[in-house]
Amino acid sequence: MKISYKKILITVLWIIALSGLMACLAFVGKKETKILSKQLEINVNNTGENLFIDEDDIKLFFEDRNNVLVNTELKTININALEKALNSHPAIENADLSVSVNGDLKIDVLQRTPLVRVINMNGESYYIDTQSKLMPLNEKYTARVLVVNGAIHEPYVRRNMYTVKEIAKNEIFSEVSKLDDIYNMAEYIVNDSVLAPLIQQLSINSENEFEMYPAIGNHKIIFGDAKNIEEKFDKLKLFYKQGLNKTDNWNKYSIVNLKYSNQVVCTKK
Repeated sequence: MKISYKKILITVLWIIALSGLMACLAFVGKKETKILSKQLEINVNNTGENLFIDEDDIKLFFEDRNNVLVNTELKTININALEKALNSHPAIENADLSVSVNGDLKIDVLQRTPLVRVINMNGESYYIDTQSKLMPLNEKYTARVLVVNGAIHEPYVRRNMYTVKEIAKNEIFSEVSKLDDIYNMAEYIVNDSVLAPLIQQLSINSENEFEMYPAIGNHKIIFGDAKNIEEKFDKLKLFYKQGLNKTDNWNKYSIVNLKYSNQVVCTKK
C-alpha cells in the first residue's frame, strides 16, 4: 500500500491549525470573563414636568439591593435580573439595561406619567398614570395634575396590582369601582386643549355623579355619570363660548348642569 505523505502532512497541518484556534478561543473566552464593568451611564427620560426619579435615585436603588455595578466582573452581573428589579420601581414605566463590549453599563429609564390624583373617602391618596396603572405618591415630588375626591372607597393596596382597565373587567371589583370612570374622564380632560386648563378638580357626590369646579367663574358643574363624555363636554364648551361670552356672565350662575340630553340647565345665583 502506497502511503500518501502529502495527505498526512495536510491532515497534520489541519490538526495543528484547529488546535491553535481552540487555544485562542479558550484564551479569549477566559479573558472576556474577567472584563470589569468600567462605568455606569444612566439616562432618565422624563416626558413631562414631573420628576419622580433621577440618576441618584437609581444608584441608591441598586445600593440598597447591594448590587455593585462598577469595577465588577461582567460575568457576575445578571442584567436580566437587574432590569426586572428596576422595572418594579413604582416611579418607572420601563427600564432597559445593556452592556457594551468594553464593559460599560447603560441604563435607560422611562418615568411613569401621572394622569390624575385620587383621594378616597379615608384620605388615602394615589395617582392613576397614563397607562391606567395605579401609582403611589412620591415623597420627593408632588405632581401638578387633575384631582378627584368624594365618594371613592377604593384603596391603593388591593388595587395596585391591576390596571384600571383590568379592574373594570373584574367581576368583583367592577361592581363598586369608580376608577375606570375617573380614568376616562381625566384622560378626556387632559387631552383637550380647552378643558385641560379650565377643569382643575373633580368630585364624586353621594349619588355617584361627577361634579367639577372650573378655574374660571364661581360655579359648580354637574356632569352626571361618565357616559356620553364627549357629548357633555361639547355642550359645556359651546355654553362657555356662546352663553358666557361676556365677562360678567362667568359669575352669574351657581350651577351648570350637563346631565340632561341636548341641553344645559343653569341655576342663577
